[in-house]
Formats: sequence, structure tokens, C-alpha cells
Amino acid sequence: MTSARSLAVALADAFLADGEWRRPALADRGGLVLGVRRRWLVPVADAVLTAYPRRPSDRPRELAAFVAGLEPLREAVRRPILISSRQVVATRTITHRWHTPVLDHLGDLAAQLGLSIEHLDWYADRRAMNRRAADPRLHHYRYRWAGTRLIEAPKPRLRDLQRRLLTDVFGRIPVHDAAHGFVPSRSASTFATAHSGQPIVVRVDLLAFFATVTAARVYGLLRTAGYPEPVAHALTGICTIRTPANVLRMAPPHLIERPARIAALRAGHLPQGAPTSPVLANLCAFRLDRRLTGLAGAFGVSYRRYADDLAFSGGISGQRLDDLLVAVADVVRDEGFRVHPTKTRIRGRGDRQLLAGLVVNERPAVPRDEYDRLRAILHNAARTGLAAQNRGGHPAFAEHLAGRVAWVGRASPHRAAKLASLLDAALATAANPAHPHQRDIVDM
Repeated sequence: MTSARSLAVALADAFLADGEWRRPALADRGGLVLGVRRRWLVPVADAVLTAYPRRPSDRPRELAAFVAGLEPLREAVRRPILISSRQVVATRTITHRWHTPVLDHLGDLAAQLGLSIEHLDWYADRRAMNRRAADPRLHHYRYRWAGTRLIEAPKPRLRDLQRRLLTDVFGRIPVHDAAHGFVPSRSASTFATAHSGQPIVVRVDLLAFFATVTAARVYGLLRTAGYPEPVAHALTGICTIRTPANVLRMAPPHLIERPARIAALRAGHLPQGAPTSPVLANLCAFRLDRRLTGLAGAFGVSYRRYADDLAFSGGISGQRLDDLLVAVADVVRDEGFRVHPTKTRIRGRGDRQLLAGLVVNERPAVPRDEYDRLRAILHNAARTGLAAQNRGGHPAFAEHLAGRVAWVGRASPHRAAKLASLLDAALATAANPAHPHQRDIVDM
């Protein structure tokens, strides 16, 4: 016996086939599915046209769900009914909001990524085969608990596909002005600058930021971007994951809000470790940023976000500050995120106001103790060599040090020059450890 769902899918595909979007034409195409034009097809066609004045060529699933709920169809399937024929109809893009590539159907997406349809299905895991596989060699990700964080790193081929999507698709969708992490032309420095020299700086951390961005939210973003349902579903599958049960069993017992976090990881979510996750998280947090920007304006303070760090600053204290924090928590919860219960910080002028690793009491600057530690490492490396100072086992220690020098010295030309000189001496010692002149230069 044909179910209402199966019949509705067949009818929705027939309705979306080429031809007029009018009652007689819809009823006729429905008749082809059944082998005969049934009388109840007319009220079904009327209901479809009322709900969808324009052909929803990008929404076959939504149309099928609507048809399945119609009373004439539900009455019809009470008696034995057969599907005589089915039509396969390619979806089409109806709206196109941003400068992203038009991908009308799965064939277009496969071509965009240089894949066959079969390989696209494999990487998107649309049939949930990958996440149910017992053999880890069949998984698309490698898993590692780093303290209380779960790193879910895509394997090379999937990572390459995600990077291509980041460049060609997701990176072309605009983020909110308040977002400063993982955004071109914005940085930790621009984030911190917005809160420099303020009497009060408040930092609110979000708990398990990536894990709480659900696959459903990513799918909704892609539908908003105009991608037809099958394309949005496949894109979501490529960029989200459900953590396998054996990985969840290894979760640290002391995780804060452990049941909720395990539940989030078990469901579809953004993996921490995928190149697409930071940008997709920013995009999915657009409404959060918009609401918190409006809330900050109502309280007369400034708001910016750097990844999972929410920062507010201005002349606010006492009950008004308490009211702001309560309102922030309400908005965060309403938007599907969680405030970390132990990481809210309120700092006045007499405290060290720290945001994204920068002290912002006057202007953004790296803390003095971090500068001193780096200077000591470079000084010792110039004497004993880079390998002796590589206590963290960095595979590219020289490049790691160069990055730290650029970061620590960026706000102070004097610091930058001194650190650069020490780094040059350390590199020279590494290149010629037997040369005494390098040690003489450092001792001067």
C-alpha cells in the first residue's frame, strides 16, 4: 500500500516538471503519476497553488511535505493506490542573494568540486554511511580530545573540498560588522581597538561555540543564500559532522555542562578543526550579533565579537551592568548558544583589561609578561640553538617564533625591532652553531 509520503513525493516531482503552473496542468501531471486523472487531484492542485503562487523549483522536499499533509491525499491513500510513473526533475535556483556561484542541482555542485555524483554522496554522507562505519579508516575525520575540547580534523581530501567551498561559496557571504574573528581585514587587533581606553570592559565567553552551531542552522543559512534543497543538504553534509559514539565515550568526565555538550556533539554540528567552521559559525551567528549590537546600543555601550568571545565596553556599572549581563544571557540562549558559566570577566581601569590576548587599558598591546617570555626564549636560542628551546615540540619552530615575534611586536615598533634582532641572532646560530660571533653579539 502506497504511503501518503511516497505519493506526495511523486506528485511534488510531477507538479514541478515543465508545464504550466495552473490547476488543470497540475491535475493532468498528477494523473500521469497515478495512471488516471483522479477527481481528488483538483483540490490538491488548488491547495498547492494557494500556498505556492510561484513554482517552488528549489523546494521539492518542502512541497512534498505540504502535499502529504493535505486531507484529499490522506483520504485517497486509505484505499489501495498505485504509482504508475515517476518523474525526475532537476531543481533550480529561485533566489540568489549574494555573489556566490549558482548551483541549481547536485550535478552543478559535483562539477564545482570536480567530483562525480557518487563521490559527492560519499563526502556529503547523505545516507549516513560514513558516521555509522565501524572502521575508522572509512571516517572522514580524525578525532582527538585536547583537554575539554574535541578536535575533529577532516582528512586531506575532505579538507581540500572544504577549503574550495570556503573560497568559492561561504567566503562570499557577508558577515555582521560586529564579527572580527576569521574575517578578512579584521583581526584580534581591530576587535580589541574597539574597546580600548574604556572605563569598563566586559568579556562573555560562549560555551562549545562550534558544537552548538547545528547542521539545521547551517542548512538554513544555505537556503537563505538561495541554494535549492538538495544542494543545501549536500553542502551541509560536507561541512558538518555527527561525532561517533566511541569518541563520545572518551569525553573527559569533568566537562562543564557535559550532558548538553555530548548531546550537541552527537547531533549534526560544525567540527572544530575544519577550515569552513569559523566562517560558517560567523555567518550562523549573524542574528546573534545583530541582536547584541542593538542591545548594546540600548545600554549605551559598544559590542564586538571575536569567535566565541563577546565583548562590551563603556561607562556602565552597578544595576545597569547586572541588567546588561542578564539580557545578554537571554539573547544568547534564545539564539541557540550557551554562556560559559565561569568565564565572564568584568574589568575596570584599575584592572588589566584583556581581550583576545591584548591589554586594552590604553591601546591594544601584548601583555608585558608574554613579551618577556618570548624575549627570553629568543635570547637563549641565540646561545644554545633553536632545538634546545623547542620544548613544545613544534614541527616548524623557526616559523612559530617568527609568528610570535610578529604578534608580540605589532603594536610597538621598539619591541618589534628588539625581538626581530634576537630572532635573527637565533636563526644565525641555528645556521652555523659553531660560529662564536653570534654568541658575542648576544652578549653585547
